[in-house]
Amino acid sequence: MSAVGAPLAGIRVIEVGVMLAGPYATMMLADLGAEVIKVEPPGGEISRQVGDSYFASLNRGKRSVCLDLASASGQAKLAELVADSHALLVNMKPSVIRRLGLTYEALREVNDKIVCVAMTGFGLDGGDDPAFDYVIQAATGVAAMTGDPDGPPTLPGYSSADNSTGLTAALGLLAMIISGRGGQVDVSLRDVMLSQLNYRASAYLNDGAEPRRYPFGAHSYYVPAQLFPTQDGYLALFVTHDGFWKSFAGEAGIGGFSTMAERAAQRDEVIAVVTTALAADTASGWESRLKPLGIPAAAVRTLPEALAITPEALVSAGEFRLVGSPIHIGGYEPEYRQAPAFDEYADPGVQSSS
Repeated sequence: MSAVGAPLAGIRVIEVGVMLAGPYATMMLADLGAEVIKVEPPGGEISRQVGDSYFASLNRGKRSVCLDLASASGQAKLAELVADSHALLVNMKPSVIRRLGLTYEALREVNDKIVCVAMTGFGLDGGDDPAFDYVIQAATGVAAMTGDPDGPPTLPGYSSADNSTGLTAALGLLAMIISGRGGQVDVSLRDVMLSQLNYRASAYLNDGAEPRRYPFGAHSYYVPAQLFPTQDGYLALFVTHDGFWKSFAGEAGIGGFSTMAERAAQRDEVIAVVTTALAADTASGWESRLKPLGIPAAAVRTLPEALAITPEALVSAGEFRLVGSPIHIGGYEPEYRQAPAFDEYADPGVQSSS
């Protein structure tokens, strides 16, 4: 049992979500105690077709109701929900959002305090061009600056644009609820990813520094800050300030390059001597040696290996084991309920599984 109440208890959010970005946003809110009602079309939200574990990973703690929003009866039932809710969040094409009446302009007559959050590829007024995660990473420069400099552009192994946009949308939704007024929140995948390129974009806009790729994912400013091959496995080493370097150099038996400016100016030389030094031990060996010294370093692990050593991050939601909420609030423990059965909210006799 939680020692304190859920932070978002009493907040009701309607989700008309598809696949990842929208459902992830509202799941974060559900973990914090918001009541989330997931509106699904006849046949169910498409991510149910991907697989049960996929659906569970994005929809725990919600209630499901089936509404055909293209019909008059579906619109009438939606209006009933809107009248008694704080927010509505949708991630679809702008034309579909408007056609289904899922904007503040369309819903303010039902509830002028409703917060309407539209998650799109390029903004509510940005058109209907396809905008899936990987497409956005390509369109915003993320793929072009990722990977080996002599290799092709590379994408991360997870949906970074969708997840980031989900968190941003949840922030915008909560900001408007706190303001006490209704209105439209417009969040696009493109804008979120450009925002997350903050210092890279600033370096180009203000200093004319074209983004470039370095081997092993090296940082553009800090040296050495990248992946390094070792006697067995790869090590991520992230040396920023001179104190880190002094401690690392002492442990690794390296001399010179004592200032950040020296290391940046002599990048190739620094990388060469560090690579030679790290070849003397394994990645896990270096991690165990460097962590006690306060040096940011970690052996490259697979996801299964990472999950195995962080059992505290895992939770059970019904029959599924999942990664829990990353937001930890003193005295509060989320109630991790399993993802809803399709349209279970329509039957008053059906309660959420716990």
